[in-house]
Amino acid sequence: MLKSLVTTLLALSLTPLTEAWLPTKDNGVIRGVNLGGLFIIEPWMQSQQWNDMGCGPYKSEFDCVLNLGQEKADAAFKKHWETWITETDFQEMAAAGLNTVRIPIGYWILETLVYTDSEHFPKGALWYLENVLKMAKAYGIYVILDLHGAPGAQIEENAFTGQYAPTAGFYADYQYKRAIVFLGWITRKVYTKPEVYGNVGMLQVLNEPKAWKPEVTATLISEFYPRAWKKIRGVEDELGIRKDKRLHVMFMDEMWGSGNPNANLPDTEMASYDYHKYVKWDTSVEVSKDAYMRYSCTQTLACKKPLVVGEWSLSVPDNVEHTDEWKTDAPGAVSWYSNWFIAQQQMYERSGLGWVFWNWKSTLGDWRWSYRDAVNAGVIPKTLAQSAKWNVCAAYKNKRDEVGDAVEIPEFEAAKRDVVVNKAPAPSGKVETRSHRARHSRIRRAHGHGHSHFSHSK
Repeated sequence: MLKSLVTTLLALSLTPLTEAWLPTKDNGVIRGVNLGGLFIIEPWMQSQQWNDMGCGPYKSEFDCVLNLGQEKADAAFKKHWETWITETDFQEMAAAGLNTVRIPIGYWILETLVYTDSEHFPKGALWYLENVLKMAKAYGIYVILDLHGAPGAQIEENAFTGQYAPTAGFYADYQYKRAIVFLGWITRKVYTKPEVYGNVGMLQVLNEPKAWKPEVTATLISEFYPRAWKKIRGVEDELGIRKDKRLHVMFMDEMWGSGNPNANLPDTEMASYDYHKYVKWDTSVEVSKDAYMRYSCTQTLACKKPLVVGEWSLSVPDNVEHTDEWKTDAPGAVSWYSNWFIAQQQMYERSGLGWVFWNWKSTLGDWRWSYRDAVNAGVIPKTLAQSAKWNVCAAYKNKRDEVGDAVEIPEFEAAKRDVVVNKAPAPSGKVETRSHRARHSRIRRAHGHGHSHFSHSK
């Protein structure tokens, strides 16, 4: 008994705190999917569902609730929450070899935070969130909870914030306070309801803040991040949570363009970092199948560690996605996209702790945005532990770039020079005439929240 206890304590002492409390499957490598569109609907990728709810003319959940009225909207959203993700989905995830889900949620799930005279969001989602968490626990799926929609909206005109706000209103003290209350509340639930939240291991304090706008986001680094950290760790201290069982507190990495999240933190024990890598918007990569494979086969992301690539996909640029070379029903398409999936899987696993694909499902009829559909189409293998070692990259490597340079570095440094050295925001990218937006200068770091299947143009 004593020998066993000593062995356990020794093993624990040798476990780096930044790597503790990760998925028990696959040696702690995160291989997951986003449950996007469940608690924050993104109409571009689920227009059928959106229309069926009676929300078709509206750009966001806020707009739909405002126009339908609270009672009618609540009934529509309840049906959505009951049907979008079910136990069958978790059965399929487990069968597909996945071990993690990232669940985007909005602050309004804590309904006491909502300004009832001016904010309009569906009510009753908490019960459904907890039901999903119970299913994740039952199937041994690790959970990253992600504050995807912040008070006031962390970026303008984007439905992933839950509203289509004309300006990003989050970057103010009173909004930070609301978000910090939310983070403290959800942290307490993680520890006081282990039968529900027992598989939650990471808490992301904010998804995709504005990038390359330091005049807007300066207080994100100086105020919000350290206060959020203090709140989460304070709840854990109060509850007596030992360090190796604490939440990984996740921040968008500095390469996202919103500043260095570590700059004002008191420490970084059990911190983790998120980066969203959509090759389709990386203008440093030539748009060709050979270039996409070479990039994914030879590069490593130069982000802070431990890193999770929290969003990525198989999508390619809008102007080529339906051409003969790139369309999903072209001869050889399944084989090529399968190899590119594996190349990206290997890139993100060598870059950090692993990855979370965007998204588990959609109604687009395009498996490049739907992991579930891609598995069913034979594009994504179910043997992820094996595909992590498959040699799909032999033709794209040579001795010099066997361990590739981080191509992100020059691109990141160039954008940073525009902001920091020249003391001015990076020049805005070309605004798409379709619904996609160049949300970041020089580096487009986001998925198509405003996909052409659902125009956001006014």
